[in-house]
Amino acid sequence: MGAAIKGSVDICVCTFRRPELADTLRSIAAMDRPAGFEIGVVVADNDDAPSAQPLVKALAQELKLPVRYRHAPARNISIARNACLDASVSDFVAFIDDDETASPQWLAELVATAEASGAAAVLGPVRARYGSDAPAWMRKGDFHSTLPVWVHGEIRTGYTCNVLLRTSDASLRDRRFSLARGQTGGEDTEFFDHMVKAGGRIAFSPGAFVDEVVPRARAAFDWLRRRRFRFGQTHGHLLGNNATGVRRVREIGLASAKAAYCFAMAIATVVSPVRRNRSVLRGIMHVGVVSGLVGVREIRQYGLPSPQEGGKRAA
Repeated sequence: MGAAIKGSVDICVCTFRRPELADTLRSIAAMDRPAGFEIGVVVADNDDAPSAQPLVKALAQELKLPVRYRHAPARNISIARNACLDASVSDFVAFIDDDETASPQWLAELVATAEASGAAAVLGPVRARYGSDAPAWMRKGDFHSTLPVWVHGEIRTGYTCNVLLRTSDASLRDRRFSLARGQTGGEDTEFFDHMVKAGGRIAFSPGAFVDEVVPRARAAFDWLRRRRFRFGQTHGHLLGNNATGVRRVREIGLASAKAAYCFAMAIATVVSPVRRNRSVLRGIMHVGVVSGLVGVREIRQYGLPSPQEGGKRAA
């Protein structure tokens, strides 16, 4: 007899013109299933036309995956994320990006941590895979892998590139991603920030790895610089929400001091490319915090014209 059904999980993938989606779905089909859980897959296509539908349909048949395709146009990542949440009726929702591949134990590890902790959300690590043409300092310092940030022993915000959500938790009930941040990025930071403030806890599952190949366009200091600045902007906007004038001035002063310290450390460690660049990027992030606190509009990350239209997707 098979294991008793304990629950269900929908694995959600938001996509935009990425052929790597095929590798993502193949890795999901090949992974070990958590015992007693029914698994479904939701693919939300954020392209103007349903360009991913033929690929998704063909792979669903080939891999025997229970895939539900949703066309969620407008080149706004929050629309795609919300379409996934709207399509799911499962106990848990897992998000993985369309340029990532799941490790064999990925979902089983997330579910095990969720069951043991009772947390509203469980984050897993994203391991960056660099090509041989990536700069040596970047490969040595591993600047693209993703891990949660602990503050006083707690995780206070999260990300959607590797996460499991407990849909029944009160902090997540009817919660959706901000459409206003759907083209700037930071919609996931805001989502989890609000979830935590509503009482939701975030746990970490260190064995729930997903892998992400870093393409040449992202293996550049300029891409990291823009990314860190935008992270800082989002954090600054969240800090500034409902802040009094005095508190805002204090936060601006603190972020400015942190930026100055980071840039000074970059000068002090100039002979070490890893330490120097890490300090510079942290300084840029704190400059972004100042930018967000004073109300500068966040830079646009999503919804940019496609290469065929004279531009490229930034994220």
